[in-house]
Amino acid sequence: MKRYPLLLLLFATLSGYAQNTINNYEYVLVPEQYSFSKEVDQYGLNNLTKDLLGDKGFMAYFDDKNLPAEIANDRCKAMIADIIEKKGMFTTTLTLILKDCQGNVVFKGMEGKSREKDFKTSYNDALKKAFISLNDVPYTFIGEVSKVASVKVPDAVVVLKDRAAEADDSTGPSETLYAQITENGFQLIDTTPKKVLTLFKTSIPDCFIADNGHNKGVVLKKDGKWYFEYYENDKLISTGLQIKF
Repeated sequence: MKRYPLLLLLFATLSGYAQNTINNYEYVLVPEQYSFSKEVDQYGLNNLTKDLLGDKGFMAYFDDKNLPAEIANDRCKAMIADIIEKKGMFTTTLTLILKDCQGNVVFKGMEGKSREKDFKTSYNDALKKAFISLNDVPYTFIGEVSKVASVKVPDAVVVLKDRAAEADDSTGPSETLYAQITENGFQLIDTTPKKVLTLFKTSIPDCFIADNGHNKGVVLKKDGKWYFEYYENDKLISTGLQIKF
């Protein structure tokens, strides 16, 4: 029986937990006017946003009365796009944010900057650059999250504790799982593709807070191999994983 440190996770006040990523959404709603704009579709930014989201693979619609019935009847099936402007004297700086129907941030991109003198050229250039970080994230629609409230994960309290692991419950790696980058870590998908595990970064290398929708635990590397470990009926379960990052 081998003894080793196990991370015990304490998720305070975390009920109805669900962590959404862009892969949970097929649709995105785009406003007809941004808060920093003086008119509808100023400089063509809103139409450009819609086009760039379409290029990424999303079905993007303007948030107006002409929405398809599927989204009009359930807006939680769509993310909401927003563009934030950072004021500057000679630089146009824009940031892309995608939120869920509860207002929680699903994705926040890096700043896109432009020093072009013409306003329209500068805003369009900055917006295209703001989309670069989104385009760098792999996107595969894996399932809707209709009416599931996404909540921000609080800072996890992590405690190191010596615990006897039950070797009998340890299993070897099954099929390869592919890691897709998220805002707080990764999600692991199989070849279906279907999300199998959600991983959240910790301050410890090669150790993640993990959730498969039924059990919460940790994914960590031991002796060069990955394991998902959690407790079930007060018994430690250790399952081998084959992950491709």
